Amino acid sequence: MKPRVDEDHPGYRALMELLRTADTVWDASRMFFERWDLSPSQFNVLNLLRLNPAGLSQTDLSRQLIMHRSNVTGLLDRLEKRDLVARHEVAADRRAYNVVLTAAGIRLLRDILPRYYRDAGQVWGRLPARRAAELIADLRQVARNAQRIAGTSPP
Repeated sequence: MKPRVDEDHPGYRALMELLRTADTVWDASRMFFERWDLSPSQFNVLNLLRLNPAGLSQTDLSRQLIMHRSNVTGLLDRLEKRDLVARHEVAADRRAYNVVLTAAGIRLLRDILPRYYRDAGQVWGRLPARRAAELIADLRQVARNAQRIAGTSPP
């Protein structure tokens, strides 16, 4: 017997709620980062570079951000203009760049991160660590399922 899937199906309702939640969190993130004149995507670039002090290629950034490389180029252009990141040519491939945080980027993140961590904790309220871990696993499975259905592979 084929399962019934329509607007009353719990999986459909859960997906719609996930999409609404993602939009709400993204909008709240945009407002949060406005005080530093950053977008959430720009923050994500800076944070990835913080976690990779030796730098990342633009291709690696686009993979980790799940974003087209041309969009990453625009983000980097704006961040570089503000002296928050720097691009260094890769000796082995003159077409490639290694992107690193600058001292100004590090200082900016030092200002942002304590507030970001505090507010992120408040978003989740009293969610127990065990439930958060389960939720992460569930969300990763949902992402894998969506990628499979769309015919894409995970990053």
